[in-house]
Amino acid sequence: MKRAAFAAVLSLVLVQPACAGDESLTTATERGKVSVVTVAQGLQHPWGMAFLPDGRLLVTERPGRMRVVDANGAVGPALEGLPAVDATGQGGLLDVALDPDFRNNRLVYWSYAEPREGGNGTAVARGRLTERGLDDVQVIFRQQPTVASRHHFGSRLVFARDGRLFVTLGERNSERARAQGLDSHIGKVVRIERDGTVPADNPFVGRAGALPEIWSYGHRNVQGAALHPATGELWTNEHGPK
Repeated sequence: MKRAAFAAVLSLVLVQPACAGDESLTTATERGKVSVVTVAQGLQHPWGMAFLPDGRLLVTERPGRMRVVDANGAVGPALEGLPAVDATGQGGLLDVALDPDFRNNRLVYWSYAEPREGGNGTAVARGRLTERGLDDVQVIFRQQPTVASRHHFGSRLVFARDGRLFVTLGERNSERARAQGLDSHIGKVVRIERDGTVPADNPFVGRAGALPEIWSYGHRNVQGAALHPATGELWTNEHGPK
């Protein structure tokens, strides 16, 4: 596994009322000063965000809402059209990302804890952003198997430079041993096309007993992921005792 030390140049914080403050915090780092600035208040467990081309933010709230926050920090109403989420424990509405061709197709992708018979699982859906919400919603990926757990859903969404989508998935806590096997999505990073199909050059395509979506395995609960700005490689970090 690779370990990354990221140098942030700007930090924007979306806070709940109980955490809001009037003062900004500036901290010196090896690369320069980092300022933490409150840009919006009143959100409940904000989890993921994506910048729209006009500078506004799409923000997810874990209980199952997605909102638009404008440049002045005004929080819009919950967008319509999202599927039901299982907002229990660490689950709920998670990450959000824009299609690489968003300016033309208006497609938004999001990950969430999907309620299912016998439990739940991380899923990824996409829809077309309109003024009122999301249209033409379809689920393009479902973590398998379904697990009855409140923990370790992942999940970050990162588009690679070639337009493929990386999805990080936790080992659900109770199923940690399965992270080492290739017959499930437990404790994996998967790589899919924007419509959910499998790229032909994924590393385990054609291997007997292996799910072809898998890109890497043996993970605990990956909740940080980004592309290296120079190489374009996927770098991740995950929760763990060390």
